[in-house]
Amino acid sequence: MVSGGEWLYGRNPVEEALAAGRRTASEIVLPPAFPDEDDQISRMRDEAHARHLVVRTMERAQLDKLTRFGHHQGVALKTTGYPYVGFEEMLRDVNEDENALVVVLDHLEDPQNVGSILRTACAVGATGVVIPEDRACGITPAAVRASAGGAEHLKIAHVVNVVRAMKDLKDAGLWFIGLDFGSDAKPYTEIDFKGRVGLVVGAEGSGMSRLVRETCDFIAELPMPGGFESLNAGVAAAVAMYEILRQRG
Repeated sequence: MVSGGEWLYGRNPVEEALAAGRRTASEIVLPPAFPDEDDQISRMRDEAHARHLVVRTMERAQLDKLTRFGHHQGVALKTTGYPYVGFEEMLRDVNEDENALVVVLDHLEDPQNVGSILRTACAVGATGVVIPEDRACGITPAAVRASAGGAEHLKIAHVVNVVRAMKDLKDAGLWFIGLDFGSDAKPYTEIDFKGRVGLVVGAEGSGMSRLVRETCDFIAELPMPGGFESLNAGVAAAVAMYEILRQRG
C-alpha cells in the first residue's frame, strides 16, 4: 500500500501514469464494471488487476471531494508523489544528446499553464524540464491532469537556484533563449534553435526574473500584430517549441 502519496485523476492522466510505471500505486477508483464498458476503462481495469491494485467504485460526491473537485471523469489513482529526477541526471542527458532541449519554468504558479507546457514538452520529445523548488507550482495532480498525463513521461528536475542550474547546463553545452519582449528581443523565427537549446518561460504576469533573463543568451519575442499585449504562457511556449521542432526537421 502507498503511505501518504496523492490521488491522480482523469482518464488520460491515470492511464499514462500506469503506462509510465514510474510511480508506486496501491488503489484505483473506476466506474462499475459493465460487459460493454469503454475500451480505455477496460484497459485500466486489466492493468490494475495485473498489478494487484485495490479496485474501488465511489459515489461522485465522494470522488469530487477526494480530487478536490478536479475533472476526474470517474477515475482516480492512489499513488506516490511525482518522481522528480536528480539534476545531475539531466546534465548527463544533455551531455549525451547534441540536440538536447531543456525547458526551464521560471516560477510559474498556475498548474494549468505548467501542465500545458509539460504536455507540449512531452509531445516534442524534450530532454527534460527544470522547475524551482520555491514560489512555483510543482507537478501536482492538477498539473498532471492539465498535461493529459504527459508529465508522467518527462524527466523533471526540482532545483533550488534556477540561475545556477542554467549556468551548469551552459557548461554542458546548452544555450538559452528566453521568451519575452524588449529592445533586445528578436523575432522567434529569426533565432537558430539547432544544437543543445534551453527554452525559458517566465512567470504569469511578471515574466522572467532579472537574473534569469540576464543569463539567457537570446531573448525571443512572438509577434503581436493584433495589438494584444501577451499570450498565455502555455501557448507561447508551445509556439516556440514547435518552431524548434520545425527547424530541426
